[in-house]
Order: sequence, then structure tokens, then C-alpha cells
Amino acid sequence: MPKSKQQKEEILNQLTDRLNKMKSAVFVDYSGLNVKSVEQLRSSLREEDVSYQVAKKTLIKLALEKAGLKEIDIMSLPGQIAVAASEQDEVMPARLLKKFQKDNEALAILGGILEKKFVAEAKILELADLPTRDELIARVIGSIRAPLAGLVNVLQGGMRNFLNVLSAIKDQKA
Repeated sequence: MPKSKQQKEEILNQLTDRLNKMKSAVFVDYSGLNVKSVEQLRSSLREEDVSYQVAKKTLIKLALEKAGLKEIDIMSLPGQIAVAASEQDEVMPARLLKKFQKDNEALAILGGILEKKFVAEAKILELADLPTRDELIARVIGSIRAPLAGLVNVLQGGMRNFLNVLSAIKDQKA
């Protein structure tokens, strides 16, 4: 059933708003997926606060133009297009879609937007392989902690040796 002009305007406004607020977006071709798979994808994206919008290419093109991203040529992408975008995390849409794509080969990642520029599929897949923000923070903390822990062991080593010598003298005199 065709959408009314008002429905199209509503979709256009939603897309424009999401594209203005996003940190990154990924374009996918969902045409080979069944309804159950699409619902699984939507729920996994929703859990991580990633929006997923299906729209015609002309509406996506208009939304991109309204968001100031005129240089992105959405019309050249094949298939039926959906946009997954995140306002909090640059990596999350790419990571979730790549993970979903492993089980559902019908989903095709076509490219995306990062830092207001179009990036190809290969860059999106590289982005998906990056560690999460929490993992990076843990690595930095571990890097800072390791030398400090070594210093504490060295400083305690002298005291430990002194106590061992005193204990040996006590055992010898007893």
C-alpha cells in the first residue's frame, strides 16, 4: 500500500533528525531477509540504542540533503535500503550489523556515514572490528596499573627480605 504524503513527510523528518544527531550510520540492503530476521535485527539494534529506519532511496536522499550531506550518492547503492544510526557510539551500528550478517548472509552492508562523510563497506567492516570504548578504557587502565604494581612489589621486596632475615635469626637462636 502506498504511503500518503503526510506519512512520507513524517519519515523524512525522522530520518533528517536522526542524521543530524548521529555519530555514525550504516546503509544495508535488507531485501533477502524474512520478517522474523528483520524483527530480530530490530530488537538487537534497539537494545543498544541504535535506530533502524527502512525508507525509499528518494526519501533517504532528501533527508541527506536536508542534513547537509549532499555529496553522498544513495541512489547508486543496490537493493532496498535501511539506515542504522547511533547517537552515542560510532562503532555500535557497524558491530551489530556485522554480527547479524554472520548468521544472515542475505543482509548486505553497503557503506555508511562517519564524520559526515560516506565510507565504503570495507571501512565499515574495519570499524566493526575495533574494540569497544570500555575495552579501550580497560587497556589504558591496565597499562597504567602494571608499572605501579611492579613498583609496589619492588618496594615491598626489601621489607620482605628484612623480615625473612629476622625470622632466620630468631629460628637460629631458638
